[in-house]
Amino acid sequence: MLLDIRALEKWIIPAVFIIGGLLLGIILEKLVIKKITKLSLRTKWEGDDIVVQSIRGMLVLWFFIGSIYGALEYTAIKPDVLHVIHKGLLILVILSVTIALSRVCVGFINVYSRKVGGAFLSTSMFANLTKILVFVIGFLIILQTLGLSITPILTALGVGGLAVALALQDTLSNLFSGIHIIASKQVSPGDYVKLSSGEEGHIIDITWRFTTIKSLPNNMIIVPNSKLASAIVTNYNMKDEVMSFPVQVGVSYDSDLEKVEKVTIEVAEEIMKFVPGGVPEFSPLVRYHTLGDSSIDFNVILRVRNYTDQFPVKHAFIKKLISRYREEGINIPFPVRTVYMK
Repeated sequence: MLLDIRALEKWIIPAVFIIGGLLLGIILEKLVIKKITKLSLRTKWEGDDIVVQSIRGMLVLWFFIGSIYGALEYTAIKPDVLHVIHKGLLILVILSVTIALSRVCVGFINVYSRKVGGAFLSTSMFANLTKILVFVIGFLIILQTLGLSITPILTALGVGGLAVALALQDTLSNLFSGIHIIASKQVSPGDYVKLSSGEEGHIIDITWRFTTIKSLPNNMIIVPNSKLASAIVTNYNMKDEVMSFPVQVGVSYDSDLEKVEKVTIEVAEEIMKFVPGGVPEFSPLVRYHTLGDSSIDFNVILRVRNYTDQFPVKHAFIKKLISRYREEGINIPFPVRTVYMK
């Protein structure tokens, strides 16, 4: 019975260490981190928010691992087994720190990208590359901790990387094309673009291989980065989103062109002021350009805040113009062609 009590006492202290460390980690996670989070929200610097969010959930693990380290000092475990356990715990610490650092790095990159835009605009490609780089460094540290020399591994990776580069030419071409697309600042997620091949829509994301474009019918267009980098691209959001567009109209030959111009501009100005998407301060233009087969054709130049606003503005303008022409007695003729037969 005395031996059982002594054997039990040998496990009481380690158990107290482990339970105490786990409870302390939970308390710090619930109370201290919560308090720090509230304080960080009051500051203008976003870095403290990123750090707090990155270590969330890690404190419990770190205190638990630390309590196991302390508990092992009061256990009668063979030295070789104790050495293996210490190595395993150290690997867990390195792995958890690597995860936290990857969160911090990605968070700071996203914050920086929102402030400066352009080459470091937030895309999944940069986030994934950052995570991969941090985890590779963490993996090499783990190997070094286990006593494995990383020099032969780096040499093998260099030789193997050359072989992989030759085998994955298309994939690497898309990868570097994606980096070039972002670094050149010519297109960015959110821009409305039109490719020389005819595809058009808003850029949703630029990944390590593809660029995703969302068309107006809500379809997703997947374009390889190498194709996008070599294509002729019209970017409707670059520098200034405001754009002008023409609406072609034709009136009969017996129309009073001065009156037609006056009425058309009045309608266009009204549309610019009251239809969402129009530019109220813009003065619409009328430009006659063609003596057609059955009508005198001209363009009405309107201006909208972005590319997609032209569709509701054009819709409202045509409806209002037809109604006003009917009130003013201005005729839009049907196409007429006279055929002489012998």
